[in-house]
Amino acid sequence: MYTKAKKGFTLIELLVVIAIVAVLSVVVILTLNPAELLKQARDSSRVSDAATLKSAVSLYLADYSSPNLAVGGYANCYPSVTGLAANCAARFSSSYTTYASATSSRQVDGTGWLPINFSLISSGSPVGNLPIDPVNNTTYFYAYAASSTSLTFEVSMNMESTRYAQNGGGDVETTDGGNSSSTYEVGTAPGLAL
Repeated sequence: MYTKAKKGFTLIELLVVIAIVAVLSVVVILTLNPAELLKQARDSSRVSDAATLKSAVSLYLADYSSPNLAVGGYANCYPSVTGLAANCAARFSSSYTTYASATSSRQVDGTGWLPINFSLISSGSPVGNLPIDPVNNTTYFYAYAASSTSLTFEVSMNMESTRYAQNGGGDVETTDGGNSSSTYEVGTAPGLAL
């Protein structure tokens, strides 16, 4: 008499399927590169913050009758991280005096890392807090230089992903019109050459 065999998978078949799934998982993880995706997300935030800062300072210049872009009326470099005067100065020309703010404060009343009192704008401050770099360390920080005599300014920052950095697919460092090919620069200074 013939008995009906039980249907199921053999051990070999299960091992083959598990091996295929493992290989596909490794390929997907290597292709997506989660660390690079996080760097790209932080760089995207930097580009957005640069646009916000440029718009806020431009509104201040257009709205306030006697704007002052730099403390004391001379050019300074203001980093968003305390104690980075040398690093900040390295981003701009040697003719700029460096000033490391006493705090990495995000206040918009002129006491924050960017020394502009945005509350003097007739419609109020366009930003609630000054943005700071997502990493905000000695390599990745926002720097600001300005000249109150010519009413020009520049905000610069380093990109960390291969996409946004110099020679990447979405390179913003060499295509921003600035004089540095290793930092992203925005502002009103001619040629972004502060």
